[in-house]
Amino acid sequence: MKNNTMQYISPREREVIARLAYEKASLITQEQFNKYFRFPRRVREKILFRLKKKGILTTIKRGVYFYSPLESGPAGSSINEFLVPPVFFPKGNYYVGYSIMYNYYGFTDQIFQTMYILNTSLQREKTIGSMRFRMVKIPLQRMYGLGKIKIKDTEVIVSDKERTLVDMFYFSGSVGGLNTAFEILKEQAKNRKVNISKLIKYAVKFPNISTRKRIGFVLEKAGINYKRLEPLLETVRKTSLVTLYPSKSRKGKINTTWKVIENVA
Repeated sequence: MKNNTMQYISPREREVIARLAYEKASLITQEQFNKYFRFPRRVREKILFRLKKKGILTTIKRGVYFYSPLESGPAGSSINEFLVPPVFFPKGNYYVGYSIMYNYYGFTDQIFQTMYILNTSLQREKTIGSMRFRMVKIPLQRMYGLGKIKIKDTEVIVSDKERTLVDMFYFSGSVGGLNTAFEILKEQAKNRKVNISKLIKYAVKFPNISTRKRIGFVLEKAGINYKRLEPLLETVRKTSLVTLYPSKSRKGKINTTWKVIENVA
């Protein structure tokens, strides 16, 4: 049993564990705990304290706990990371993006131990079990191109495939840098694995000019015609030159269409 402490679990603690197992609980709130168990308040508080100390309950945030069953062993069970964001952002002002979604859509096989939660209200980090959650505060105008996936009985807001590709050009380190991001988008575009019209629409809305230019440059290389790229071209025509890859050097061929210097990665 977990930490060999079964012999130290009181009858009331066993009752709590049995009920949580029956409810197939993963996350449990203070309100749910109070509803399930009508013990006196001080008794409930003592049980919560003891179960947290024994690793059976883990605090996610005040009043919300992760339940790790006894049969999971000393290390406990791992939480499904997608269940955490709705706990921190019950108003839905967030989306799961960046590295986890690169893997989710098959852009990379790499398994990540950090989940990025982009949101409009909170900048912080929290580690739960072996997973680190990075909450990144972003402007409201970047909250678009989102969808929902269902995990157990919980709906989780995530970036859709096309928005994830846009984000990948802004946050490319997780896939190995811009070179890899370029190749991923080329392959997706050439093989029509992505909705090009939607991708262009999302790129047009993205506030970072360098990101827009790089996406346009790659889509042209992938064979997307100028007529389809015109809305994106319009946003970069009267802008200054930037390097294709971030660099202090300004050496390289000048691409007058996308206003980029084709430097070496």
